Parts: sequence; C-alpha cells; structure tokens
Amino acid sequence: MKTRQSGFTLVEIAIVLVIIGLLLGGVLKGEELISSAKVKNLATDFRNTPLFIYAYQDKFRALPGDDAAAGSHISGAATATPTSSLGNGVINGNWNSAVTTDESYLFWQHIRLANLTNGSTTVGAADYLPVNAVGGTLGLQSGTSIAANSPIKDANTKAIRGTFILCSSGIAGKLAKQLDMQIDDGNTAGGAMLATPTSGYNLGSPATATADIDDATSYTVCMGV
Repeated sequence: MKTRQSGFTLVEIAIVLVIIGLLLGGVLKGEELISSAKVKNLATDFRNTPLFIYAYQDKFRALPGDDAAAGSHISGAATATPTSSLGNGVINGNWNSAVTTDESYLFWQHIRLANLTNGSTTVGAADYLPVNAVGGTLGLQSGTSIAANSPIKDANTKAIRGTFILCSSGIAGKLAKQLDMQIDDGNTAGGAMLATPTSGYNLGSPATATADIDDATSYTVCMGV
C-alpha cells in the first residue's frame, strides 16, 4: 500500500518566504529609523550649543565659563580659576575636562543657570557633564591654531578651524559619516567637522578619512563653530 507524503506546497513556501522578507525588511527599516533619530539628536547638539554661547553673550556681554562676573550675573554661578584668564574672550580648558574650576567645565553651569538649556548646575555631580544621544561625552573649548592643542587635526595636520570647538565622543563610525554628511561636507578628515577613533584619543589626534571609517568603531567627532 502506498502512503501519501505530506509537505509544503510551492504556494505555501512562497507565502512563508514573503512573510520572512517582510519581517526582515521591517527590522532593517526599524534600525534605519533608530540610526536616523540618533544622528538627528547628535546634530542638534552641534547646532544648538553655539546658540547658547551667543545668547549668553547677548545677555551678559561675556562668554559662559569665561565670565569674570558670573556670580553677579546669575545666582549660584561658580567662577573659574585662575582668575587672571577670566574675561579674555577664551574658554580655557579642554573640551572633555573634568576639572571643576576649568572654564570649559563651568561653561555648562553658566548656560544652565542662565536658563538657556537644561541640566544639573551642581558642580561635581555625577550627572553634571552632558552626554550625547549615544551616551558619549559632549564638550566645548576655544579654538587654537596649534595642532597639538587642537581636539583633532585635519588631513593636512592643521588644527581644526573655529573660534570654538565642540566635540562629541562614542559615536559609531556609521553615524559619524551620516552626521558629517548632514552638517558638513561628508569628508571626515577635512572641513568644519572631523572624526578620530575615541580609543586612544589625545589632543591633536589625526582625523580619519571617510573611506577608512569603520562602521562599528567608536569615534570622537569635533566641529569648529
């Protein structure tokens, strides 16, 4: 006696493959949307932070962090040291400084106390220093013409250009490339925005060319404003 073998028909297999394709497409689209949202948030940091500087200047005729009269301008504001460099039009200190008396560190307290942005105003608090959309460090310092003192140097070994330099770390290479395309010229080793690996980062680190950016590697991205 012959027994009938059961199995999937071609139509059933085709339907399953279509469903799998739709699920994969949905997952990939979801990942794309998440990446786009992260890039948008990262870009917002680079666009908005310079506005805080200019708003503070318009209000108090001084730079946040470098304000010699910060204590009288805004209640509770700390004054940076050494006082000899206050009011010189330069936000001293590195963008990623954790020294609570540096101008670049107190920059965030001043703009927050001036109600220009949100965040902790308690110097030294665990949540004081701002983070970006991917949990990396965000910071600002004055620009310099000396490559060794620059957050990043370009492909021509020149210091990144800008009166102020805003840096954001821990950004995946894929996002770093998208961010540069959205804000600058798509060249991560030239222009106003540069990128260098976060691992082993030091002042004056060389920028990485777009073609050499690894999507899974973490980068520090800086822009002159």
